[in-house]
Amino acid sequence: MKTKLIPLMFMVALLSGLTAWAHHSFTAVYQQSKTVKIEGKIVQFLFRNPHSFVHVMAPGETGTMIRWAIEWQGAGQLGAKGLSAEALKPGDPVIVTGNPGRDPAEHRIRMVTIKRTTDGFGWGTNPGEVVD
Repeated sequence: MKTKLIPLMFMVALLSGLTAWAHHSFTAVYQQSKTVKIEGKIVQFLFRNPHSFVHVMAPGETGTMIRWAIEWQGAGQLGAKGLSAEALKPGDPVIVTGNPGRDPAEHRIRMVTIKRTTDGFGWGTNPGEVVD
């Protein structure tokens, strides 16, 4: 009995460690005390778990186009709020606000709000939040 239990315990420990390693603290990656706003066009929408990503091309401070990686909630959380993989399409013009990444060279943002300017679609992190 013990000989079968030891390998099982080892596998459980290994798999639980992988889950913890794969996740990160938002505070470690993003400056939650700051907010940035970008306006550009969606290049890609990755609707997945544990976090979805929206990639947006937007002009930087010098006018050079930058590809921003905007981290969002997971597909399960977004789906529960009525969003799907078809909610955002490449070419959609959007305004995004969020917390900037700690390393400016990475061009990362943690999503706070998003608004599609063509039809007024909007999403905010606070329940019932209306995005202008």
